[in-house]
Amino acid sequence: MWTDGTLYYGEWDTRKMTGRGAIQWPSGASYDGDLCGGFIDGAGTFKGVDGSLYKGSWRMNKKHGMGTMVYANSDTYEGFWNEGLPEGFGKYTWADGNAYIGSWKSGKMNGRGVMKWTNGDTLDCDWVNGLAHGKGFCKYASGACYIGMWDRGLKDGHGMFYQPGSKMPCNLEVSECVTDHDVSSASSSGNENANRGLLFLLQNLCNTWRIRSLFHRPRRISNGTAPLFDDNSGNHLSEDSSTVPLTADECFQDNGVDKVLVYEREYVQGVLISEKPKGHDSGMPDSGKTQEHTWQKQAGGPMETIYKGHRSYYLMLNLQLGIRYTVGKITPVPLREVRSNDFGPRARIRMYFPCEGSQYTPPHCSVNFFWKDYCPMVFRNLREMFHIDAADYMMSICGDDSLKELSSPGKSGSIFYLSQDERFVIKTLRKAELKILLKMLPKYYNHVRAYDNTLITKFFGVHRITLKGGRKVRFVVMGNMFCTELRIHRKYDLKGSTQGRSTKKQNINENTTLKDLDLSYVFHVDKPWRDALFRQISLDCMFLESQSIIDYSMLLGIHFRAPSHLKTSSSHQNSLESGISDTDLLQYEEKSSWKGFMLVAHEPGTTVGGSHIRGSMVRASEAGYEEVDLVLPGTGRFRVQLGVNMPARALKVREDMNTELENPNSIEEYDVVLYLGIIDILQEYNVSKRVEHAVKSLKFDPLSISAVDPSSYAKRFVKFLESVFPEQD
Repeated sequence: MWTDGTLYYGEWDTRKMTGRGAIQWPSGASYDGDLCGGFIDGAGTFKGVDGSLYKGSWRMNKKHGMGTMVYANSDTYEGFWNEGLPEGFGKYTWADGNAYIGSWKSGKMNGRGVMKWTNGDTLDCDWVNGLAHGKGFCKYASGACYIGMWDRGLKDGHGMFYQPGSKMPCNLEVSECVTDHDVSSASSSGNENANRGLLFLLQNLCNTWRIRSLFHRPRRISNGTAPLFDDNSGNHLSEDSSTVPLTADECFQDNGVDKVLVYEREYVQGVLISEKPKGHDSGMPDSGKTQEHTWQKQAGGPMETIYKGHRSYYLMLNLQLGIRYTVGKITPVPLREVRSNDFGPRARIRMYFPCEGSQYTPPHCSVNFFWKDYCPMVFRNLREMFHIDAADYMMSICGDDSLKELSSPGKSGSIFYLSQDERFVIKTLRKAELKILLKMLPKYYNHVRAYDNTLITKFFGVHRITLKGGRKVRFVVMGNMFCTELRIHRKYDLKGSTQGRSTKKQNINENTTLKDLDLSYVFHVDKPWRDALFRQISLDCMFLESQSIIDYSMLLGIHFRAPSHLKTSSSHQNSLESGISDTDLLQYEEKSSWKGFMLVAHEPGTTVGGSHIRGSMVRASEAGYEEVDLVLPGTGRFRVQLGVNMPARALKVREDMNTELENPNSIEEYDVVLYLGIIDILQEYNVSKRVEHAVKSLKFDPLSISAVDPSSYAKRFVKFLESVFPEQD
């Protein structure tokens, strides 16, 4: 017995509690089980002061391994623990009967899992920080089903709603049978024979994940801001009724039963804005085979992770090896200003990578290849300009994770790869494009250094791989302008020309990049921002014109916010979870005016991480700050810059069935967040383009075709964008 009243009865070894024993604390808490070296370590049972009970594995006084916890509020968790918090596979059952079975991380639902409500509804989805976030499907007790995307607990994006009696995709039905069996078997296990039941449960879960991996490929996972559980005491996870379980009403309120059994739906921030019968006005027959194909296409997404046996597997390994070698070699060199010879033909790093390794290269499991790195010092300085750490750069592209390949190549035949964290895009180049890039690189470097807020594509490295037989593959590493926590609902590639600049209706899906004639909105931004935007666009176009570049385009990404008059009551709770007080909300509502956004003074370190951001934003007329953050309730703070996180107001100016975002005669204005940049800047106005211009001019209006001289192209480009971003009266 210690002086504070703590009592221990059990085994000792070298003056320390070791073996089996029991501890009784003055507070009333107790432990009975294994100890080692004076620590609770092994298997044992802990009874908390509040009435909670934990039975399972321990390590160094913390719950670690497999165990079952019964909380003071009658919630239960059985599964794996790590350093005192649920982590791994496990099942959490609330006192009201709702249950979640799936992956956990740091005490929160994280990964793939199934939530089952007492009313019979289930949601099988990806989860992040306790909220549904990613691809998933929910099955209602009535037999209806919705397949689509979630964003921080709200439906967001395209999806398919199947009413009771409709034929669902076969792979979905298999998954549902397995997950239903998992949940039901877990529920029936109870507390009796807990360890054996839990082991059986985890085996079933592993089988479930293997089956689902056949059609599920994970997409970008973002960090959430609304915690579901709190474990301050170390003894219990407190229930928050406002967030448990994930605002079920938001997830499962699908209304209306009609003669049509399948609907295509679109949500924005939990609000249903578009619904049309499957096969109506879509040019697609409404058959079971078509439904199955549609789900498989949605499940696969626009990209696939490169795996062993993939056609690009060895190419990916070679690329990762080469970049790791190049960056590792150039990083120790002291940073200095680039010189003229850093751009010349001698500014190359050449290396041979045999499988067995050499004096300078490590052994590897890929194929033999030759590696060439162009202008390494120039691109090293460019990465420094955009605040890209060398270690982060290598981990993003060359880490343990594989790259992702876009399923459809570009019009030029180029193949695109994406780093797993989606910060960088890797594009294959033709030999002519490589020559143009190296030719313009000195002027490009000076332009990027002179203008912090340039909208032109950010280049971070140019490489070449030569394989056996002499096949040469050239790559350029670029920044991904759509690397954001926010979901991009619409993407447009805008050139300012009209000939062939529309997308066929039957080819449009959630991942389609639309064109000039598909755009049915104009965007109003704050006047100082608009002035700065077109000042920078003009400077960038002048640079491209000086290099005789045409065919470039403005890539525009749009994140739509749900209209304020359609937002649910959960918006207030989400705002509080983001750290915004009632006073801040009141001031926000008073001064938001037409924007519908809250702008606050920029605070370094408080904003959600952006990608490759540099430079500063111009003064906002309403906020009065030189640098501002955009506060989105329920999401976080975002630093506003030219082309990055720019708040705007989207006004519909015409109907377009190809890109209709909402039902006719309903919502005509949206609060949006814009992402934009100038891409495809490696096409010169050469002889072939002159011939193309001459031939197409015989059939079409010369001003409507893409291939025109650089001066005319730049003027038309700016003029078109001025119509997309009109001045306000």
